Amino acid sequence: MPDEPQTLDPAAPTALVSSAAPVTTAPADTPVAAGSAVPDRAGPWAVRLVVVGLVLAAVNLRPAITSLGALLEEVRDGLHMSGTAAGVLTSVPPLCFAVFGITAPRLARRFGTAAVVCAGMAAIFAGLALRPFATGTVGFLAASALALMGIAVSNVLMPVIVKRYFPDRVGTVTGLYSMALALGTSLAAAATVPVTEALGGGWRTGLGVWAILAACAVLPWLPLARDRGTRPRAGSTGRPTADGQVAPPRVTRSRTAWALGVFFGLQATGAYITMGWMPQIFRDAGVPAGTAGVLLAVTMVMGVPLAFVIPRLATRLRNQGPIVVTLGLCGFAGYTGLYLAPAGGAWAWALLLGVSNCAFPLALTMIGMRSRTGAGVVRLSAFAQSVGYLISVPGPLLVGVLYQHSGGWGLPLALMAGLMLPQMIVGTLAGRDRAVEDEC
Repeated sequence: MPDEPQTLDPAAPTALVSSAAPVTTAPADTPVAAGSAVPDRAGPWAVRLVVVGLVLAAVNLRPAITSLGALLEEVRDGLHMSGTAAGVLTSVPPLCFAVFGITAPRLARRFGTAAVVCAGMAAIFAGLALRPFATGTVGFLAASALALMGIAVSNVLMPVIVKRYFPDRVGTVTGLYSMALALGTSLAAAATVPVTEALGGGWRTGLGVWAILAACAVLPWLPLARDRGTRPRAGSTGRPTADGQVAPPRVTRSRTAWALGVFFGLQATGAYITMGWMPQIFRDAGVPAGTAGVLLAVTMVMGVPLAFVIPRLATRLRNQGPIVVTLGLCGFAGYTGLYLAPAGGAWAWALLLGVSNCAFPLALTMIGMRSRTGAGVVRLSAFAQSVGYLISVPGPLLVGVLYQHSGGWGLPLALMAGLMLPQMIVGTLAGRDRAVEDEC
């Protein structure tokens, strides 16, 4: 498999998959999957509008999560929220991604991809705008879930939009989208506390201000929402066709698929624990709130350069196990450092955990490498991401429970560090040079 994306013929069909499951972009040399579609030609104005829409959408896919992490202590005090309830709150993102993300392709087939993304941006805006008016934990959770529902469906459909409108510039536009996502993640983590203080110090204002950014993301998708999507190719049912295509593999029978699913879940657990709880860990150690938010931003922004480096390196290796182990050891060292000297080495621990969190692009890369066909990649992606996000749900909740009942961060940090061991084991198994078709 090449380490550089191949240039695709603009007239050729793209691997846009109509499947009721999360979609992972397959490598450029992957055969076209069943359910592919031929994009309609878009005018120059529409292409420019899509670029603006993609960037604004990507910027808005994480602030609902990282802005809350920066103000979690104030939110807990303001809503009289227990540690267990705060753990539930930090578990909502992966739960919403698992439940709502799987519906995105089905909604796109019915209403059109751009229309669903537009609705997703509107849901993010509504959730962020309503959240500051919540008077209790239930209302706050409901508003957060609304925003996260919009994030979930938009997250799944972003690669579809890229494939459709930019079939000959997939790598470039995906890189732009990835950088915008990392920028939004880091910006919300670093700026939420200073913005809150500048606007009077109320956490409701500090969280609500991000609804303005989400409202801007709705605008470019409004004229695009009338575009109902793509024309399905003949023979795109997923069953054997006259040209000899085979049905997608039943990945539930593959040990590699299960290893990938568990690896995806464990890395997602670490990522959502970090986004939800890391600022609080630093603040409890005496780090100022503004600095704690910047430390989270440093952790998140590490994904910008490494998201390009790690997938390229992974495709050059027959076995991705060494990368898995390296990232896992960085995570183990970061959590150990937080346990021993959270304030003294804060910047080093933030950097190490930022490197460790880059297991996410590695997991997506391995999904593309563990199947020979586009249809297999889609089926494997759906399985690994659904299983993974469900596995990640209890992690932040368990951290909140341990924090409340132990009165400190010793046990939660021991749990986080301990999870690195099974992550390295299953990641090494998933990184072996084999295809799920051989195991099914």
